Amino acid sequence: MFKTRLRRLITLQSAQALDCVALMPGPNLRYLTGLAMHPSERPTLALFPLHGSPALILPLLEAQGLPENLPFEVRLFPYTDEEGPQGAFEAAAAALELAGKRIGVEFLQMRVLELRRLEQVAPGCHILAFEAFLHELRARKDDSELDQMRRAIRITEDALSATIAQVHPGQTEEEIATELRVTMLRAGAEEVAFIIAVAGPRTASPHVSPSSRPLEQGDVLIVDCGAVCGGYVADITRTFAVGEIPAKLERVYAVVRAANEAGRAAVRPGVAAQEVDRAARRVISEAGYGEYFIHRTGHGLGLEVHEPPYIVEGNDTILQPGMTFTVEPGIYVPGLGGVRIEDDVVVTATGAETLTTYSRELIHL
Repeated sequence: MFKTRLRRLITLQSAQALDCVALMPGPNLRYLTGLAMHPSERPTLALFPLHGSPALILPLLEAQGLPENLPFEVRLFPYTDEEGPQGAFEAAAAALELAGKRIGVEFLQMRVLELRRLEQVAPGCHILAFEAFLHELRARKDDSELDQMRRAIRITEDALSATIAQVHPGQTEEEIATELRVTMLRAGAEEVAFIIAVAGPRTASPHVSPSSRPLEQGDVLIVDCGAVCGGYVADITRTFAVGEIPAKLERVYAVVRAANEAGRAAVRPGVAAQEVDRAARRVISEAGYGEYFIHRTGHGLGLEVHEPPYIVEGNDTILQPGMTFTVEPGIYVPGLGGVRIEDDVVVTATGAETLTTYSRELIHL
């Protein structure tokens, strides 16, 4: 699998006339090698030349923790804390003959720390953005990736069900978020990608952190969360009612649910990403709430919580089988509250499959 991915990378960089691609620890490196490394104060950089074996500059203590059998040959350039990274960078650049070469980098991941050292040891090199092509490489998920996403979704939904069953007035947003986090980890999540748990008037803001505010009767509660399994994330949002809620919010919920259904129904291969956004947005606009839908309908999902394709007006990317993304319309009325219903979908050969299965009925706590 990893050898196939490496060959695809070489094909892409050849088409862009890149002599080398430099990757930081993160989702792209994990996709290509399986290495779940994290950036630290010690510089780390992977180099994928057009010809020859990849190279990895890294601290010696990280090198000792590498798997015994990497998926393909990798030349290691380790350094100790006493030596510092300069010698390792120089040796790698000389081995790969990077001076004056065209090097593709991840503009969203590359740090100044590694970039400046790379430019210093490869004088005259030309640094170019390669981000879009890396996302193209990862856009269509294979069965092994979908298996990990399904597992992450199952853990997330089970943890959400268990947590919601215990929610009651007087409990704070922070307490709900903490309980959900612990439940996900106990259920086998590799880590928790994020948790948003907000209630009452605060739900009128799509992205706010849980607070010490206690739940009250008549609140709506929005929970947006995702577990990580094998590096792949889930992302689900549900809106709950704490007792009886105002009729206006009941109406808003019905509109958002219809928009969610319309968006998911629009997903199929050959359709532009913006058409999914239009389908969901049309329902909300026709109901008179267009000005309160203040974000895109969705975003790609995989090794990152947010990645292409973005489900938004103006994105004419054609959906293809294996692409995974969210459909998450929402309405946010200041002073009243908000509603969001989010599902994870995968494009299939004939349409789409909704991977999330948690009930979309308005659940009263």
